[in-house]
Amino acid sequence: QVQLVESGGSLVQLGGSLRLSCTVSGGIFNIYNMNWYRQTPGKQRELVAMIGRTGSPNYADFVEDRFTISKDSAKDTVSLQMNNLKPEDTAVYFCNAQHPIHPYSTYWGQGTQVTVSS
Repeated sequence: QVQLVESGGSLVQLGGSLRLSCTVSGGIFNIYNMNWYRQTPGKQRELVAMIGRTGSPNYADFVEDRFTISKDSAKDTVSLQMNNLKPEDTAVYFCNAQHPIHPYSTYWGQGTQVTVSS
């Protein structure tokens, strides 16, 4: 059974840092692309960062070199290091596993809350 479990969300001040982690079980980690999304109330979920099976990362424009996505294949874990956080980064952050070929083969974590105070 596939499970994605996020951790690391918290309340942090403007300019602070957080590291989110997502541990993946079910044997899919080295097959699926791993993504971080975020969502605020009333808005659509938006892609923050993605890392492919080969480890190549991509980021949304709003990241502006503040976040780093990484993966540890030995631990089946994908992380998102977030620096210089802004109040507009406040959201629920979701870990996502997406099959590179089959778009309907996708899994989500339960989400972790990140709140940035000014």
